[in-house]
Amino acid sequence: MDTINYTDPLVNISSLVSNSTHILLPDSKNSLVIALPLFISFVIGTITNGLYLWVLKFKMKKTVNTLLFFHLILSYFFSTLIMPFMAISYLQNNHWNFGTAMCKVFNSSLSVGMYASVFFLSAISLDRYLLTLHPVWSQLHRTPRWASSIILGVWISATALSIPYMVFRETHENPKGTVICRNNYAVSANWKSTEMEALRKRIHTACFVSRFLVGFLVPFFIITFCYGRVAHKIKERGLVKSSKPFKVMMTAVLSFFMCWMPYHIFQGLSLSKTQSPFLQLVLILTVITTSFNTLFSPILYLFIGENFKNVFKKSILALFESTFNEESSSERTQNLNSGAEI
Repeated sequence: MDTINYTDPLVNISSLVSNSTHILLPDSKNSLVIALPLFISFVIGTITNGLYLWVLKFKMKKTVNTLLFFHLILSYFFSTLIMPFMAISYLQNNHWNFGTAMCKVFNSSLSVGMYASVFFLSAISLDRYLLTLHPVWSQLHRTPRWASSIILGVWISATALSIPYMVFRETHENPKGTVICRNNYAVSANWKSTEMEALRKRIHTACFVSRFLVGFLVPFFIITFCYGRVAHKIKERGLVKSSKPFKVMMTAVLSFFMCWMPYHIFQGLSLSKTQSPFLQLVLILTVITTSFNTLFSPILYLFIGENFKNVFKKSILALFESTFNEESSSERTQNLNSGAEI
C-alpha cells in the first residue's frame, strides 16, 4: 500500500524525507541530496545557534528583544539536534532503527520546533508593531515579565498542537521487513482495511488544513500586517535616513514565505496518490528551504542591512548589541512618535 496515504511529514525536512522515499528514486544520489543538507545543517546550525544562545543568555541584558530572540533561536537549535537521526534513517532506505519511543519523541519535537519558531516570529513582529504604533502602552506594559508570559504561552501552544502527532506516530514494519517511522492517523493496527485507509485520509486532510492555517497562513498574515504597518508609519513621517529598517522587515516577510511555502505545497500534494516530476522538485525545494530556515534565518536577522565591511570589523557581541539593544529600539520609537529624525 502506498505510504503517502497515511504519511504526513511533520515539521521540517528531517521528518519530511523520512516519510517520502517513494517519491524519489531509491539510489545513492537521491539519498545524498536529502541527507547532505541535513548533516550540514546539523553541524553548522548546532555551532552557530549554540553561539547565539550563549551570547543572548550570558552576555546581554535581559530585555524583551533578547528574550524573544533567544527562544526563537532555541526552537531552531532543537530541530538541528534531531536532523542527523532522520538523515541516517533516510540513507538506510527509510529504515528506522531507534525504536518506537524515539520515533514519537523526535516527531513531536520537530512539530513543537516548527510551531514555536513560527509563533515566535509572529510575536516579534507584533512586538515591533506595538513598540512603534502604541508607544505609550509599550512603556507601561512591555517588560521582560510580559515577554516571559508570551514565551510561556508560545511553548504551551506549540506543545499542545503537537500532542496529536505524538499519538499518531508509530513504527510499522512493511512487507519488505523495513521498519518505518510514520503517522497512523486511524491509530489502528489494521493497515490493509479500506475503511481504515479512508479514515486515515480524512484525518490526514484535517491535520493538513489545520497546520496550514495555524502554522502558516495566520502567522504570515500577522507578520505581513505588522511589518507593513510599521513600515508605513516610518515612511509616512519620512524619518528614516537609511533603508536598513525596511530591509530587515522585507527580509522577515520574504524569508518566512519562501522557507515555509514549499513545505505546505508539498503537504497538499502528498494528500493525493499522484506522483510527478513536479512533486519531486517540490520535495527537493522543501529540503533546501527548510534547511536554510533553520540554519541561516538567525544570521539574516543579525547581519541584514549591515555593511559587510563593518560586519567583519565588529565582534560577535557588538553585532548582537547593535541588533538587539533594547535602549536603541526605545529611542527610535520615541523619536518616531515625536517627529525627530532617526
